[in-house]
Amino acid sequence: MDDFPDSPEKEEIKANVTDKAGDWSKFLKKHYKAELGEIAREFPYKRSLVIDYQKLEKWGKKGLGLADDLIKNPGKVLSDVKDAIKQNNLIFTKDEEDKADDVNVRFIRLPKKIDVREIRAHHINSFLSVEGIIRKVTEVRPRLTYAVFRCLNCGTLTPPYSQGFGKFQEPYRNCTQCERPTKMELVPQLSKFIDVQKIRIQESPEGLRGGEQPETLDVDVQDDLVATASPGDRIVINGILRSIQRVSYGNKSSLFDIYLEANSIEVGEKEFEEVAISDEDEQSIIELSRDPEVYRKFAHSIAPSIYGNDEVKEAISLILFGGIMKSLPDGSHLRGDIHMLLVGDPGIAKSQMLRYVIRLSPRGIYTSGKSSTSAGLTATAVKDEFGDGRWTLEAGALVLADMGIAAVDEMDKMNKDDRSSLHEAMEQQSISIAKAGITATLRSRCALLGAANPKMGRFDEYAPIAEQINMPPSLLSRFDLIFVMRDKPNDVLDRAIGEHILKAHEVGELIEHNKKNPDEWIDEDYIEQKLAPVLPEIEPSLFRKYIAYSKRNCFPLLKPEAKEKLISYYLSLRELASDNSKPVPVTARQLEALVRLAEASARVRLSQNIEEADAERVIRIVDRCLRDVAYDPETESFDIDKLVTGIPKQRRDIIREIKDAVKSHADENGYAQIEEIVQALIQKGHEKDDIRKRIDDLLRTGEAMEPRHGLIKLI
Repeated sequence: MDDFPDSPEKEEIKANVTDKAGDWSKFLKKHYKAELGEIAREFPYKRSLVIDYQKLEKWGKKGLGLADDLIKNPGKVLSDVKDAIKQNNLIFTKDEEDKADDVNVRFIRLPKKIDVREIRAHHINSFLSVEGIIRKVTEVRPRLTYAVFRCLNCGTLTPPYSQGFGKFQEPYRNCTQCERPTKMELVPQLSKFIDVQKIRIQESPEGLRGGEQPETLDVDVQDDLVATASPGDRIVINGILRSIQRVSYGNKSSLFDIYLEANSIEVGEKEFEEVAISDEDEQSIIELSRDPEVYRKFAHSIAPSIYGNDEVKEAISLILFGGIMKSLPDGSHLRGDIHMLLVGDPGIAKSQMLRYVIRLSPRGIYTSGKSSTSAGLTATAVKDEFGDGRWTLEAGALVLADMGIAAVDEMDKMNKDDRSSLHEAMEQQSISIAKAGITATLRSRCALLGAANPKMGRFDEYAPIAEQINMPPSLLSRFDLIFVMRDKPNDVLDRAIGEHILKAHEVGELIEHNKKNPDEWIDEDYIEQKLAPVLPEIEPSLFRKYIAYSKRNCFPLLKPEAKEKLISYYLSLRELASDNSKPVPVTARQLEALVRLAEASARVRLSQNIEEADAERVIRIVDRCLRDVAYDPETESFDIDKLVTGIPKQRRDIIREIKDAVKSHADENGYAQIEEIVQALIQKGHEKDDIRKRIDDLLRTGEAMEPRHGLIKLI
């Protein structure tokens, strides 16, 4: 018995020593009763209790203390929570309390996130929240956590022997039964294993300065967290920072490597299908869908800082909504994603539009064709020291953009071989790989939004447009829409564009000025009023939710009137080719593009039917594109051959006639006078310059040769 009265200091120490397990028990009973009951019912399929850190912080003074303890001493806090669950029988009865050891306690929504490059030595063994993009994941494999060994002499079993991260711990000691030094063997049936996976995350590129390279961090993922995220996902990982000593050729180094022991993973929106929509959001979406100006509002909400280009923006809004992906009973697959190419003069804001669209899409990837290889766009096989040194596939841009949008800028600057890798990705929406003993097919169900400049840097008014696009016809034919954006001087339009650009700069200057030198007369209302011309009519967050809602709930059917309209347009173009002398105006690919666009148009207003108005809208858009790239002014008709084969029908006809003339005018050795050929074709009504150009084409492509000046021979 203490003969001395307690001092004030002693009383204070006593007051500060609290029952942490008791506090956790009260908190869990108040806020997580339903979740604990769910685990009790569904164990072992559900065995993780997810606690909201921000809810803990708001639970009075005790809650703040527990929250601070988690950051500083995460290991102790996690054992305190497990003790609270076990001692108070919050999940299991007294007979089943051993099961409580298998319950995982996970914390989410930490208010402060730390960048990978800011992690330092003092963070070791503390609780961190790190945000990044997943670069690589290994396969899920079992790891030994508790090992039971058997004596090789007498067969006696040891008690469970704890195994840490890394090296296998094996007991070399005397057997308790036969008391002889002996080696033990592992008994897998009685040992305990847990699923593990390694993840490598890379910090998000948005916050990096000019020359900085994104840093990476390895993450150890266990139990029911494995296989919850895949490469390309943006995630927040909460966990305890651990260190492990470097060992080189058996020598221990004073340097330590760090890794994160994951406690919880918060996966961001992977695609539109996963965007969370509340009841209030749903109400706003339905109200917006009834607005008669919904199409104009969506178009004007795409890159509002860019003036005009309404038709292009309207087409981009349809791409975001997309058509319906169809899988038929025979196993064939019809894509629903719409591909679009913008070809235009420099400085017409193509790249800015692409970047804005990527910000709107939850899974959008932006890349420049100049700095992309086929491996970077599709997939590449790498010798992976991250896992166990095997060859693995690393996903490229088109695979990472699966179920989203891939924007490829400067497509005309891409290497010829690299461009050919896009063919399968665009039409079959898959990427087949056969490298380093790996044969695989990866999925790339994404819409491709491309941008390119004309061959000569700027469009030539007098040359056919198809000849000025430096891309192979096989790739061009896979785009549903090709928009030609010309930069022509126009007094009225130029003034409007100029004023719009200056408004955007004026508001930017005002915001920056107010940050450094605040003025009384510049308040938030004034800035908002000035921002109005360059703000989207539909907020980006509502835009994304609207598209997500539409993709989940809207699967429109083609009405007879709309069907007739599309067929009539298709046939009217095909009829132009009824005469054999006329070129082929459109192919079935253009009809499929019309259907996809019509489905997207119906989805914009959340309709379950594709109406005649949808058909008229998409016919107007497609007609504008065809007039730009496939209209032949000489024959006054559409000539899709200009786009699909790169050679207009009229040119092919001249080439065929030149070959016929060479054969008919050739001597016994196959030589013919070029002048005679030219005169023969002039009499058939062809222009002399055209004939000369086509003869030069034949000589250049190797179909004919000129052994002597003025003579031609077919090869």
